[in-house]
Amino acid sequence: MVLDLAILAAALGVLVLGAELLVRGASALAARFGMSPLLIGLTLVAFGTSTPELVVSMGGALRGSGDIAIGNAVGSNVFNVFFILGLCALVRPLAVASSTVWKEIPLSLLAALAVGAAGNDVWLSGETVSTLSRGDGLLFLGYFAVFLAYLLAVFAGNGGAPAARPHSGPGPGTSTLLCVGGLALLILGGSWAVNSAAALARALGVSEGLIAVTILAGGTSLPELATSLIAAQRGQLDIAVGNVVGSNIFNGFFILGTSATVRPLAFDPRGNVDVAAAALGSLLLFAAMFSGGRKRLDRWEGAVFLLTYACYVGVRYTLEGG
Repeated sequence: MVLDLAILAAALGVLVLGAELLVRGASALAARFGMSPLLIGLTLVAFGTSTPELVVSMGGALRGSGDIAIGNAVGSNVFNVFFILGLCALVRPLAVASSTVWKEIPLSLLAALAVGAAGNDVWLSGETVSTLSRGDGLLFLGYFAVFLAYLLAVFAGNGGAPAARPHSGPGPGTSTLLCVGGLALLILGGSWAVNSAAALARALGVSEGLIAVTILAGGTSLPELATSLIAAQRGQLDIAVGNVVGSNIFNGFFILGTSATVRPLAFDPRGNVDVAAAALGSLLLFAAMFSGGRKRLDRWEGAVFLLTYACYVGVRYTLEGG
């Protein structure tokens, strides 16, 4: 078990490094070709920091483990809202843009509800087993395409000025190498993470789903944690919140959509607790925009979020008979 823990820790480190290299290289290329800084932040940063979740969930799907594929993506969404935003709000109260309040937070709620509806075939359709089917996956990808179209429409309507082409920093060749190297590390780290998580679950006598929604979800969310914490410390509050909300939409629609399209994913009924927690996170985040400071997550609300996450982990462990 010690070896499995060591391999998992190394895998998470490799995933974080790979995501950092990929985001840095992609951002440099995008800026050099004139993309607006806001577009880079909401797409490349939010999606780039979710690449560890993508790699791990895809690895779980290919291995035939729906618990890992679904648990990692949904568990990351729970971790993102309750732990990351809670911690960032303690550092500095988080102001939230109106578009995030009225459009992106509801979209993250829709992602959680869609997973719950698609994953409960036994209850909703009378099937013998519950799965996220290829049809569900394609539907999720359709939702994600609508989200991308919305982003493009927003930026086109705002007429955002393009980013200044950098005179220093990585050139095109170096940036491309960073992207390739980052992807290679993500593939390697993802393979290690999936295999070691499964071995750790067997050694501890718990389900792969519990490992996925706790250790794997927290580990693959380290890039979001680092990005949002640094943004909060520097006063870039839109990035701190937008990174998390954008990542949640990416996790729910693109990652699970792609994973289920590659291979249908068995849905464990215990996963409804994770889906409910993800939906609750979006609801509480939306409600927080109208309590205390309007369109702001205050420090006391951040403390409530952290306490809620601790309760969630306790409930999830209890379901395992712990």
